[in-house]
Amino acid sequence: MTALLRVKGLSKSYASGGRRVAALDDVSFDLAPGETLGLVGPSGSGKSTLARVLLRLIEPDAGSIDFAGADLLALKGRALRSARKRIQMVFQDPLSAFNPRATVAEVLGDPLRIHRLAGRRDRPSAIAALLERVGLSSDLAERSIHAVSGGQRQRIAIARAIATGPDLIVLDEAVSALDVTVRGQILEQLVALQRESGIAYIFVSHDLAVVRAISHRIAIMDHGRIVEQGVARYVVANPQSATGKALVAAVPHLARQDAGNDR
Repeated sequence: MTALLRVKGLSKSYASGGRRVAALDDVSFDLAPGETLGLVGPSGSGKSTLARVLLRLIEPDAGSIDFAGADLLALKGRALRSARKRIQMVFQDPLSAFNPRATVAEVLGDPLRIHRLAGRRDRPSAIAALLERVGLSSDLAERSIHAVSGGQRQRIAIARAIATGPDLIVLDEAVSALDVTVRGQILEQLVALQRESGIAYIFVSHDLAVVRAISHRIAIMDHGRIVEQGVARYVVANPQSATGKALVAAVPHLARQDAGNDR
């Protein structure tokens, strides 16, 4: 199958204390349409930097990103806006990405308006449909974004991400701040949306158990590099890198439960 996303040799460094520190060091991987790649690693391993480079929120120092046959790093203006319609992101704290004074309807209406996906007259029904797709009542539309729970807010962030009909959603620690029950519900919702629409995910987390629950493949990062990648159940059952072994050891029940999980 042709790759949806092909990343080669991405590097990014920052100045710190009079020296250069590599946040990304020669990172390469492919992602197929409809596939979930889990990016896992300790704090400071480069996961979030990679997520932001993929969205062109940060520019890399070197490397290439091929998205759906286009050189993503070369796109500008209208072509870049068009590509961003097809690549969306969900952050750990959706409030940081929302207008703090907005209603739920305004949050969801923005991508419909910006990308001209629904006119003023059709927007309320499109917003209601988005809320229903992520398991929320359309009655939430007129509530303030501050007046809904954390779990509802994260579902709204996912609804906004799917509003443009993307091919890829990057989720950066998107469930780490939620309690276990809500986290499980949102993971199930993401899997259901993927089966329904064929969306590909890059799921960034420090929690190997969560990554294993949703990913087809896992890439383990440390010190800005991918130190191991492969089919999720094989990486968990038999990690080859020191970082992978440490992550699995931190949640030892994973290896015992993994045999029956074909995700």
